[in-house]
Amino acid sequence: MAEKAARLYRMVMPDHLCPFGLKSKDLLQRNGYEVEDHHLTTREETDAFMEKEGVETTPQTYVGGERIGGYDALREWFGKSVAEEGDTSYKPVIAIFAVSFLMALAVAWAALGTVLAVRTFEWFIAIAMTLLAVQKLQDVESFSTMFLNYDLLARRWVRYGYIYPFGEALAGVLMIAGALIWIAAPVALFIGTIGAVSVFKAVYIDKRELKCACVGGNSNVPLGVVSLTENLMMMGMALWMGGRAVLG
Repeated sequence: MAEKAARLYRMVMPDHLCPFGLKSKDLLQRNGYEVEDHHLTTREETDAFMEKEGVETTPQTYVGGERIGGYDALREWFGKSVAEEGDTSYKPVIAIFAVSFLMALAVAWAALGTVLAVRTFEWFIAIAMTLLAVQKLQDVESFSTMFLNYDLLARRWVRYGYIYPFGEALAGVLMIAGALIWIAAPVALFIGTIGAVSVFKAVYIDKRELKCACVGGNSNVPLGVVSLTENLMMMGMALWMGGRAVLG
């Protein structure tokens, strides 16, 4: 059986090692290809190669005399999915909630010696709130801009879009600690209620198709169930922990 072979041209310079070239080589090798690895070691050599081959980017992969193209083209050639710019994705949300759940289990085990406790669920929600707030706080300007597309209070008072992620982080951190619930609960209830009403109106009444600012201002998560869930979680936690604090 003939050995599968491919030629790869990629930039390997003293001040730049093309990451997509490394990914292309790895992808070829993982699919059983012997790679004839050609390094483009200078800008001049790279420009000459692109001019000769009539391409605008590197790396470039060739299999059996056929030019496959760059890394994304190579992925498609192997039948793998390639994300298009602007495609919706729930991956950031799934990652946040999965890590929040695992962190809650870890904290519960360390603090209580068991994961089967009501406090585990409380930690899960509080940690998720905090991580979602961190996503927003990475670029508050972008978050506030996207937030203005649908939040009812932010449209009346623009500064609320800048305050929201700080309020969510504060409530989450205090709920993790189980401290100052008289502050955390009202804050979470306030921002959660306004958020839930705003999302419900925008998506389910006005039927608008928007991006959700729940994981930051540059996300491709569609506005809808995720943001509504985030706000309902905050409302539920505020009522639960606030009621428990009042009842003693």
